[in-house]
Amino acid sequence: MIQAEGLTKYYGPHPAIVDVSFQVAEGEIVAFLGPNGAGKTTTMRILTGYLPATFGSAQVAGFDVAEQSMEARRSIGYVPEQVPLYTDMRVRQYLGYCGRLHGMSKAQMAERLEYVTDRCGLNGQLDAIIATLSLGYRQRVGLAQAMLHDPPVLILDEPTAGLDPNQIIEVRNLIKSLAGDHTVMLSTHILPEAQMTCERVMIIDKGQIIAVDRPEALTAQIRQAETLMVRVQNDTETVARQLQDISQVAAVRPAASPGAYYVDTEIGADLRAQIAEFIVNHGWGLLELRPVEMSLEDVFRELTTEEKGVA
Repeated sequence: MIQAEGLTKYYGPHPAIVDVSFQVAEGEIVAFLGPNGAGKTTTMRILTGYLPATFGSAQVAGFDVAEQSMEARRSIGYVPEQVPLYTDMRVRQYLGYCGRLHGMSKAQMAERLEYVTDRCGLNGQLDAIIATLSLGYRQRVGLAQAMLHDPPVLILDEPTAGLDPNQIIEVRNLIKSLAGDHTVMLSTHILPEAQMTCERVMIIDKGQIIAVDRPEALTAQIRQAETLMVRVQNDTETVARQLQDISQVAAVRPAASPGAYYVDTEIGADLRAQIAEFIVNHGWGLLELRPVEMSLEDVFRELTTEEKGVA
């Protein structure tokens, strides 16, 4: 549904993105992650026809964004990072104006207005002047206009910016519910949100795609060991050394809490029962034993701060 091949964009002599290539399947929800200035917004602007690429090509819903710009744009609902709204209009007027721009009939408009109002939580706000709305509600209006013409593709640049925690959960659930009916590509700085919402993530750094995969697959590729958190009651200076003597234990590292250690084991080795028995037999008093999961935030930091790539 979205296909980019070798997208490159220069601002004067400075490259914003270089040779960016990826695909997003129909009905898929994909997160686009990267540090500030990595090229996320530039890529999204090229896909939506807002900016031309210096080199490369992109297709949305089968239409070339440069050669078939109008057809591609009709297939996209776009929420930019700074949502452009006519703040002197009422919400109903603004959405009606957007519907007319899309060539929607009155019957289509009435049906879709009811739908997006309900889905975006704008009930009771249709007659409010946009200038009087909070930032969170303005973001909802932006989402409503993006969904109004029922496009097959939604491109959302920081769609939860400015929302409070409850609103973020509502928007997250809304985006998840669109899977299958719409193809969604979104950028976000809230990494747990991406992990809970999206099926795949694409990480861009310094203008280049450095990883594309499911969050759990990226985690598996980056980590070199399984990690357990172990905490004992009777800590001694020999605990770490003795734990490391257990077969398939790769390393033992002290944690922040007294008597706590990170125990790295070989991939695929479940040593929980063996370690628990070892601790009990040595009389150390087992207080805690649990696996430590690598989060998407850990993956992101590993890739963008250590400049490591994933095949």
